[in-house]
Amino acid sequence: MSVPAVLASIREAEAQAGRAPGSARLVAVTKGQDLPSIEAHVLAHGAFPLGEGRAQELRDKAALRPDLEWHYIGTLQRNKVKYLRPVTLVHGIEAAWQAEAIAQAAQGWGRAPDLLLQLHNGEAQKHGVDGADLPGVLRQVQATGLTVRGLMVMAPDHADLDDTDLGAAEREARLLALFTDTARRAHDLGLSELSMGMSGDYPLAVRAGATLVRVGRSLFS
Repeated sequence: MSVPAVLASIREAEAQAGRAPGSARLVAVTKGQDLPSIEAHVLAHGAFPLGEGRAQELRDKAALRPDLEWHYIGTLQRNKVKYLRPVTLVHGIEAAWQAEAIAQAAQGWGRAPDLLLQLHNGEAQKHGVDGADLPGVLRQVQATGLTVRGLMVMAPDHADLDDTDLGAAEREARLLALFTDTARRAHDLGLSELSMGMSGDYPLAVRAGATLVRVGRSLFS
């Protein structure tokens, strides 16, 4: 599925939800792709934020194309913070220490990225902040002086949703409920950015209010 096809699908989902065209932005997930592939499959169709999940890979690509908008979408470890200098938005903050480490490093960078808090999606093996803890973690992260723009959530693994006891409609309802709940929590916290939806479910995320959708494999297949 090409970038134009994904954009058309996003615009259709916006229209179905009564949203303004362009209110949901595509973040092209480029991890594992080299720059010639990114230029051919993504940048040939316009300027889009590029999402990287591997910090060292991000460092190397951004050094070659510092003119592009880079997002970090991976799990953040302390020893990877030093590689985030080119980043404008970090999608997966789940603890105050991560923000503190970024704020400290940013003093030497002369600029700091904005942040999204990652909401836990209910799966035991997934990362994220429990919903009940979001207000407290938000206050702690904001105390570092960094800007929190919104929330991010990961959909449950497809294997968990593909339970033989669940029909397609029920699987869709569960995903939509997760995205809608995330949007409600962001609204209650006064946050406007919502990073929700990936290659398999981004139309549902747009219907629920996503402002950023992270699509990767569909763009390069």
